[in-house]
Amino acid sequence: QVQLVESGGGLVQPGGSLRLSCAASGSIFSINAMGWYRQAPGKERELVATITSGGSTNYADSVKGRFTIPRDNAKKTAFLQMNSLKPEDSAVYYCNAGVRTVWNRSPSDYWGQGTQVTVSS
Repeated sequence: QVQLVESGGGLVQPGGSLRLSCAASGSIFSINAMGWYRQAPGKERELVATITSGGSTNYADSVKGRFTIPRDNAKKTAFLQMNSLKPEDSAVYYCNAGVRTVWNRSPSDYWGQGTQVTVSS
C-alpha cells in the first residue's frame, strides 16, 4: 500500500508565497513522475506541474514563472513552491505519483488527500 501525504496549505495574501510538500510512503519500489493538480469549487481538476524521476518538469501556462516543483528522490518527496500567488490560485491542491510497488512492478497512479490553498486579502 502507498500513501501520499500533503502539507503546507493555508491562507496567504495576494503576492505571497507558500510551499506544499508531498511525502510518499509504503511498499514503494520506485516512483516515476510526481505532480500537483488543483481543483477550485465548480471547476474540473487541472494540472499544475509535474516532474519526472529524472527532473524534467512541465507547468501549466497559468503558473509558469511563479511556481516550481522541486523533488527529493531520496526522501520520496515532491514540493510545490508557489510565489506571487493570486486569488485565482485558490483551490484544493492534490499530489499525484506514478508508483511501482514491491508487489506490482506495473506503475499505478496514487493521489493524496488534498490540501486547501486560499489566496485572499
